[in-house]
Amino acid sequence: MSYGLLKGKRGIIFGALDENSIAWKTAERVHEEGASFVLTNAPIAMRMGTINQLAEKTGSTIIPADATSLEDLEHLVKESVKVLGGKIDFVLHSIGMSVNVRKGRAYTDQKYDWTAKGWDVSAGSFHKVMQVLYKQDAMREWGSIVALSYMAAQRVFPDYNDMADNKAFLESIARSFGYFFGRDKNVRVNTISQSPTPTTAGKGVKGFDGFISYAEKMSPLGNASALDCANYTVSLFSDLTRKVTLQNLFHDGGFSNMGVSDAVMQVFEEE
Repeated sequence: MSYGLLKGKRGIIFGALDENSIAWKTAERVHEEGASFVLTNAPIAMRMGTINQLAEKTGSTIIPADATSLEDLEHLVKESVKVLGGKIDFVLHSIGMSVNVRKGRAYTDQKYDWTAKGWDVSAGSFHKVMQVLYKQDAMREWGSIVALSYMAAQRVFPDYNDMADNKAFLESIARSFGYFFGRDKNVRVNTISQSPTPTTAGKGVKGFDGFISYAEKMSPLGNASALDCANYTVSLFSDLTRKVTLQNLFHDGGFSNMGVSDAVMQVFEEE
């Protein structure tokens, strides 16, 4: 169901890889709500995914960009403003990668050049995106910038490895840069701490199926799906949330406030 919440708004969506990704679902919902946008991803990710199908479905332009490259981002933002015909109303940063996770390197045995690459892609890129938007004065007043996080930024999930540190860094950047964006531009910046979601990236984490099952049993409303997250993101892009900023917003069916649930206790009582 469409409510026209984003009619006439313009945006940039980072990270749509395939139909399992939250960015992909968000692009579909943003399109349904009346917005126009540019899709972007790193060239290597675009070769791996099916972003052209999404662009065709939503009538969107694709502008490739390495989010760790200031030069690429400067080009992306300038071209997006041209293509869309005006300043940007919303941005979704849905980017995360850990080479240590991909290569099976333990948290206690990191290869630090891999670690540096991971935080540059997963968190440093968020600062770079906002810095370029800020310096180019590319955001429209009362615009909204959202990045996707996970509660491993606050709590220990051993197999999430250095991605937990990356997400903590991401959330800190959102608060710190969000202050300046709010003060100087009336733009809001938030992160969404989403339930474990079976995206292509998420499935790469060891024990991910166990994460999902445990969270489902712990959460009174159950896990939030990629589509649920897309709907929540739409609300943050809309004018209904103009005074929400500097927040890390848990979108996890209540998981983040749970100590234990009957469903989890039942599993242990049966052993």
